[in-house]
Amino acid sequence: MSQPPLRVALVGYGFMGAAHSQAWRVAPRFFDLPVEPQMAVIVGRDRVRVEAAAERFGWAESETDWRRVIERDDIDLIDICSPGVTHVEIAIAALEAGKHVLCEKPLANTVEEAERMADAATRAATRGVYAMVGFSYRRVPAITFARDLIAEGRIGELRQVRALYLQDWLVDADGPMTWRLDKDRAGSGSLGDIGAHAIDAVQFVTGRQVQSVSGILETLVKERPLLGESTGLSGTSSEERGQVSVDDVALFTGRLDGGVLGSFEATRYATGRKNAFRLEFSGSLGAIAFDFERMNELEFYDSTDPVGLRGFRRILVTEPEHPYMSAWWPTGHGIGYEHPFSHQVRDMLVDITAGVQPRPSFDDGLQVQRVLGAVEASSAANSSWIFVNNQGSALKFRTSERK
Repeated sequence: MSQPPLRVALVGYGFMGAAHSQAWRVAPRFFDLPVEPQMAVIVGRDRVRVEAAAERFGWAESETDWRRVIERDDIDLIDICSPGVTHVEIAIAALEAGKHVLCEKPLANTVEEAERMADAATRAATRGVYAMVGFSYRRVPAITFARDLIAEGRIGELRQVRALYLQDWLVDADGPMTWRLDKDRAGSGSLGDIGAHAIDAVQFVTGRQVQSVSGILETLVKERPLLGESTGLSGTSSEERGQVSVDDVALFTGRLDGGVLGSFEATRYATGRKNAFRLEFSGSLGAIAFDFERMNELEFYDSTDPVGLRGFRRILVTEPEHPYMSAWWPTGHGIGYEHPFSHQVRDMLVDITAGVQPRPSFDDGLQVQRVLGAVEASSAANSSWIFVNNQGSALKFRTSERK
């Protein structure tokens, strides 16, 4: 590593903060990186908790004010893992201060916020300062391999895609409120939290963008117990209930570039499904299927096989020839949920060191945000078809324009 170290500050120490901390710690030990990342400081509002997180996750120091961190000359990259409502202010301030930015998905809570962030990233890139969105599922080796197979034409002409993200952690109607159920803090519910992953993965694997949507959003449990620790509200008890202001279930159909049809579902009420992120791509010569609950596997169907031999074959994506896998374990030894975050760190550092825009860029994140906004608009308009245009607005199709 001939470059000086790249000093990282992480904002947020919850679920995603832990995953990103693991990635910054592990990536330089398994990948030959062009620059060494240093885990300089972790930021959180609660001094006691953020100090404990720094010690637990391996950060050199802790801080309670992200503004002070951005002002520091010894910080090169800001990694944003805080709730969606904070993304726009932190990201723009960091980019204007000359810091690279990695921001968790979805990019923002609204299209307007995402546009401001994308504009700031465009301006920063002219100065060699880069921003990337944390759609980590792109870096699951089996998903990246699916993209490669489709690009090679292995399933022929792409005709239809299906994407489902199924969880059940909200099935208990008496489960407490969290910030993820508050629209002011989270932006949306299942749609933005996990549906955004489905949208990005489909667009990444196919190389096509969602152009129009027709969808419905539903809130199944409209009130939940308030617990101060989980909501940020003090003096509350389980006898008091708060209003759920986001969607619990998002269902929508879409049309991608070239007329490819897509169906999407995102729900946190799929009883029995813990993290079933399922993708299927159907083409004229075959099909590919993936389920994150079996993340080291890919299913491949070849229509050119003799009729009596046709069927989905299981590919164990653990060979050194598969994306990212040469850095890890011997063939057949699977990787886990945390590994794509290390792949994300690897790819971002390679690109920014080379002066190349990392992907997904903030423009990519903005495009996903526009799809989310179009789905919301469609649901509010009785599932009317909504066109996702390049300026961020959503326009209803006239009947004669529906295709």
